[in-house]
Amino acid sequence: MWRQLIPAFRAMLFFTVLTGLVYPGVITAVCQTFFHYQANGSLIRVHGQIIGSSLIGQEFTRARYFHPRPSACDYDASASGASNDGPTNAKLVARIKASIAEFRRDNPDYTGPIPADLVTASASGLDPDISVASAEAQGARVASARGISVNEVRALIRENTQGRVLGFLGEPRVNVLALNLALDSRRR
Repeated sequence: MWRQLIPAFRAMLFFTVLTGLVYPGVITAVCQTFFHYQANGSLIRVHGQIIGSSLIGQEFTRARYFHPRPSACDYDASASGASNDGPTNAKLVARIKASIAEFRRDNPDYTGPIPADLVTASASGLDPDISVASAEAQGARVASARGISVNEVRALIRENTQGRVLGFLGEPRVNVLALNLALDSRRR
């Protein structure tokens, strides 16, 4: 029996050290060396203070800022997830109707169709990006609240638009936090 247990124990010890210490240590060292920004949460700092992550959506409600997608988890990263409400669910329909009414109230000058991502939550509930159409739909409100021209806001939207991944995956998008920071940092 011991002839079978001792090699099994050695194998368990070897793989515990390999997969529990060596592998995580090597991966951590590689990531910290070559991907430091991403490995540490893609945190955005302003004047040395962390104000958010480029990967996690956060709530902006003031008229002078672009608003993100609605969140099914109230922008709480520890509770990330979708509502899982189906299209015939009365709760989902009521929430979307409320989001439409809120958008129309906040953006009275906008008369076009409301982009879907402004009234529906993402699967994670923490999507940091909105579509270019969603940013443009909010442009007049932001320009008015800041006392700047709509053309200046549109230029900032264009400057902060990220293209398709690898040139063909996904849709062009705008990171809400980055766009709001660009608004705050522009010359007054």
